[in-house]
Amino acid sequence: MKKYILFIALFVTVCSFAQSVNDYKAVIVPLKYDFMKSENQYRLTTLSKFNLKKAGFEAFYSNETTPKGFSERCDLLYFDLEKESGFLVTKLFITLKDCNGKIIFQSVTGKSREKDYEAAYAECLNQAFASLQALNYKYNDSKAASKAVVKSIVEEVIEGRAVAVEEVAVGGKENQSDTGVKYLYAQPIVNGYQLVDSTPKVVMKVFKTSSPSCYIAKKGEDQGVLIAKGAEWLFQYYKDENLISEKIPVKF
Repeated sequence: MKKYILFIALFVTVCSFAQSVNDYKAVIVPLKYDFMKSENQYRLTTLSKFNLKKAGFEAFYSNETTPKGFSERCDLLYFDLEKESGFLVTKLFITLKDCNGKIIFQSVTGKSREKDYEAAYAECLNQAFASLQALNYKYNDSKAASKAVVKSIVEEVIEGRAVAVEEVAVGGKENQSDTGVKYLYAQPIVNGYQLVDSTPKVVMKVFKTSSPSCYIAKKGEDQGVLIAKGAEWLFQYYKDENLISEKIPVKF
């Protein structure tokens, strides 16, 4: 099979990952919420950071200088506490947003009939945090690594450093007829699919992003992306600093 140039499709640059709170390193807490008249009124900012750390998160105030390793803003979540209107009832809920303002998590609404604001807000906050603590947060650095692979691929293409690569069909030659191709079949797993052959043996795993034509992919020790190119699926990853692209016949 002849080698030929394959460049990453431009939509990879806007291919965003289906995220959970576990995909973020830390949370940034504002000093003042919209419904507050002053910073840390009723100690809500202090209580928010305390409860975040209790739930397992690294947390920093918005005016803090974050330590080394926490400087990439899109690796962080942004905390907010929002107030709902209610007659004789105080209502608060938590949101965690990504760097683009997309809500990654929204808590249940905490409610209190306490007349004292400080007591009411504290009660609401505790109820809201109960649903966040139930997530059992633990930072998932494996998805961060996959994200770094995609970023590296995009940078290679932008800078014109993409190299000639060989297209490989799984279980067959490039010009096989459809009946001769040995397909992989997608079996649903959490957040994606495992691709199995007819044995059945798991050949690779792919994880959903916001685009149905782009998956985070892992095949053996290789990590990259599985992207749609016309009617075909291509597994693209780096090996020995070379961009590799494999044709993957798959039935979803």
